[in-house]
Amino acid sequence: MYTAGAVLYPNALATSITLPMEILQAASQMASTGARGAPQVRFLLVGPTRKRIKLGSGITLKPDTSFDELPPMDLLLLPAIWRSPLPTINGARPWLGLLPDLAASGTRICSVGTGSCLLAEAGLLSGKPATTHWNYFEQFSRRYPEVELKTRHLITQCDNIYCVGSVNSIADLMVHIVQEWFGSRIARAVENQFSPEIRQTFGAAAYQNEADSSHHDEAVLEAQQWLQDHLPSPVSMALLAAHLELSPRTLNRRFKQATGMSPQAYLQSLRITAAKDLLRHSNLSVGDIAWQLGLQDVSYFSQLFRQHCGISPLRYREAVRGKLFKPGIPDQP
Repeated sequence: MYTAGAVLYPNALATSITLPMEILQAASQMASTGARGAPQVRFLLVGPTRKRIKLGSGITLKPDTSFDELPPMDLLLLPAIWRSPLPTINGARPWLGLLPDLAASGTRICSVGTGSCLLAEAGLLSGKPATTHWNYFEQFSRRYPEVELKTRHLITQCDNIYCVGSVNSIADLMVHIVQEWFGSRIARAVENQFSPEIRQTFGAAAYQNEADSSHHDEAVLEAQQWLQDHLPSPVSMALLAAHLELSPRTLNRRFKQATGMSPQAYLQSLRITAAKDLLRHSNLSVGDIAWQLGLQDVSYFSQLFRQHCGISPLRYREAVRGKLFKPGIPDQP
């Protein structure tokens, strides 16, 4: 079971707490069907004490636990702050020093909006990329000149520290985390439930300080680059293995050990990412897009896209360009 939570403070925006909570709860329920109904995520509200906290909106929430009783956490959220973050910063002084310890223990810590000021005050953003609410870019830069503010990115990641610029973008990060925890099938189902209009993927929205591959297997890194370079061509895994002077079995074992997926699955993820970009930004036909991805069978491409995204390429193009889904119209290949 994964343990996630959100810190409560008086000026926190409730939506930046409840939206992640509900997304993770939905993922937990879907994942529990394969675990005999056992919950897969526990979400805790965290406060300095267990006393009720009244938010600026008037909503009153009661913490499930205090910092003193905090169990090991997989994810801790610092909610968005309504209006000036300074009162919240001052009120957080007693517990801000706990954040570096949590980060050092491996907990993912994510701020929403100006909640990033709390990460900066705790010293977790010094020399690192970060983002915040657009209305506070100038104030943030003046107060934290040592932070690499990324004004063109809605999400930033540096190791296990994440910043999200707005409440809307927290959904993109949550879907990304759900995919890491429970796989693409559940992530896709959750995304379709909460965001049927098609949101940006984490990879498209995020600034990451490292490449997608955090491993150090040079052969696998070369294989990943080779697959990227040969994306427009029909790809043979046997040819890739020969290029690396490895047997196909060794390549598959090392690739899976380094990335968590097979070379073929990695290639498919590259194709789907490229296909989404072409569907979003070009008027190429589905057949032309398949050809550009090294696939000559349009039906296979459509089937592959549907498996990864839950909808057909044409329906994705309509949705991502802002058109509404039209109930009652049969899906098209």
